[in-house]
Amino acid sequence: MLDIKFIRNNPDVVKEKTKKREMDPVVIDELLEYDEKRRALLKETEELKAERNKVSQNIAEKKRNKEDADEDIKAMQEVGKRISDIDGELKDVEYELNYRLDRLPNLINDEVPVGKDDSENVEIRRTGEQTKFDFEPKPHWELLDELKMADFERASKVSGSRFVYLTGDGARLERALMNFMLDVHRENGYKEMMTPQIVRGDAMYGTGQLPKFEEDLFKIQDESMYTIPTSEVTLTNYFANEILPIEDVPTKFAASTACFRSEAGSAGRDTRGLIRLHQFNKVEMMRFEKPEDSFEVLEEMTGHAENILNLLEIPHRTVILCTGDIGFGSAKTYDVEVWLPQYGDYREISSISNMTDFQARRANIRFKRDKDAKPEYVHTLNGSGLAVGRTMAAIIENYQNEDGSVTIPEVLRPYMGGQSIIEKV
Repeated sequence: MLDIKFIRNNPDVVKEKTKKREMDPVVIDELLEYDEKRRALLKETEELKAERNKVSQNIAEKKRNKEDADEDIKAMQEVGKRISDIDGELKDVEYELNYRLDRLPNLINDEVPVGKDDSENVEIRRTGEQTKFDFEPKPHWELLDELKMADFERASKVSGSRFVYLTGDGARLERALMNFMLDVHRENGYKEMMTPQIVRGDAMYGTGQLPKFEEDLFKIQDESMYTIPTSEVTLTNYFANEILPIEDVPTKFAASTACFRSEAGSAGRDTRGLIRLHQFNKVEMMRFEKPEDSFEVLEEMTGHAENILNLLEIPHRTVILCTGDIGFGSAKTYDVEVWLPQYGDYREISSISNMTDFQARRANIRFKRDKDAKPEYVHTLNGSGLAVGRTMAAIIENYQNEDGSVTIPEVLRPYMGGQSIIEKV
């Protein structure tokens, strides 16, 4: 959520940045009209309440003096009716104002390139050579089947499409990746967390999934509860409605959870394999930072995500998202994309975003620089570190051998009991 005072004082800036997201700037004019109406109504009701208090005192004084107070009583009743009418009008105006504020995205950072969609994201750096083979490589879903690492067919029988059973070495490799990632992030100062995976609607509101993106969520029937699309939701809301002491800023969290997404609007995309599932595991990084540090921290977090792929020795690149692809709540986002031979292209494996104070305003997360200081909103940052299933797909495709086996990256072998290769059984 944006600061209404900032919008009021800087309408041209907000309109310009809104237009870069291909939104009609007229929504800012509408919002400011309702803001003006709200302030006018509040001023009027305050004046009427002051008048009512004055009349009440006059009535009391006249009664003490045994004077006729009928005219004053009638006047007070009329004032009371007008206050009641204003309260009803104010409720409608505040609904319209908040409706627009809730759906207004974060203001993009000036470094974000202008573009219409992901084809206009800008590559920042590239690491590692694209994997070449002297044989015809197979897609990861074929190798998962041949090596008995996954069962999509039985998962479809039980849960429907876009679910998977990981079996044998598949389940073992997934667990190894989660433990490896968490260990690396712990070395980088992140506190390991295990979080709930079902949350109330207000938690989804706090991180920006509600109300705009409800169709992307799985909701529990007859309950205002949702399965999380990412542990960003639970980690961010850990401090909801709190004022943090300065010693808790910064705070760095890392968590591994299942994530649940309806993938609305993705029909026909990545229907095979591990790339786009309704349920998947992901290790998440979360930071609570002072405003003046957040963009430097974004660079650091991006490096932490890249480091996982460096250690796994998988080729990848980093791009900055353009205005047409950046997320609703983000001011600036980097995507780390992994090379997948089957696609002949790089595919996103981590998004790292600086949400500035956008989520903190919605979730009411503030901090004090000292005990006498005025509370300020923290800046929140989040990033995948990494999406585990996509990392497994990248390993299988990049580390496959001509005989159909898959070599296990060296850094993962201690997590696999020393196992160095996955072969057909």
